[in-house]
Amino acid sequence: MRIAVFGANGPTGRHLTDQALAAGHDVVAVTRRPGSLPSGRPGLTVAVADATDPAAVADAVAGTDAVLSALGARFSKETVTTYSASATAITGAMARHGVTRLLAVSSSIADPDWRPTGAHFFNHVLDPLVNRRLGRTLHEDIRRMEDVIRRTDLDWTLVRPSGLFEHPDVTDYRTAGTSADGVFTARSDLAASMLRELEERRYVRMAMGVITTAVKPNIAKLIWQEGVKKK
Repeated sequence: MRIAVFGANGPTGRHLTDQALAAGHDVVAVTRRPGSLPSGRPGLTVAVADATDPAAVADAVAGTDAVLSALGARFSKETVTTYSASATAITGAMARHGVTRLLAVSSSIADPDWRPTGAHFFNHVLDPLVNRRLGRTLHEDIRRMEDVIRRTDLDWTLVRPSGLFEHPDVTDYRTAGTSADGVFTARSDLAASMLRELEERRYVRMAMGVITTAVKPNIAKLIWQEGVKKK
């Protein structure tokens, strides 16, 4: 299968690209920074495009069988538009070229009823402070992205991880409709779940929650890597 991966140079996109190539797929890695991706790998094509540019996105999507979006943005006090603008460009390009299968990384926060069982500190301290306050504008745009995608006739899946952390290998993970009951998701597992869903099609025109069950991140290290270090 020939797959376009948007956000291929990002932390989740790199896992997606590596795992897809290892599985024998051809990958069109879409990025604004081509120098950040290793070149010359069998099956890999690098496409330079801003994911919000309709013409550039259309060129990248042409000739593919499916699109996987792992695009992301940082927390900001200002209005965030990365998710919704890229979703508009990508879905428009897919309709133009007759590509029907789309998997897009969203967030468990998009489910208003998501509250992990037994996670008192997360539910009552971290989630209200980090996700609902500091990440408010970002998550508002994630919801706009979901609305854009839901309004299409595509075979879409909205992939909703919980708190993302870095782990080198695929581990045990669980998926569920709407959202999954857990606090953390390894990016390696997120990528693996997307590629499995691409084959199995269990959550077409649905949201799919993904959580890691085998390993947990170091919380202090996670806050540093995902919050402080990124600024």
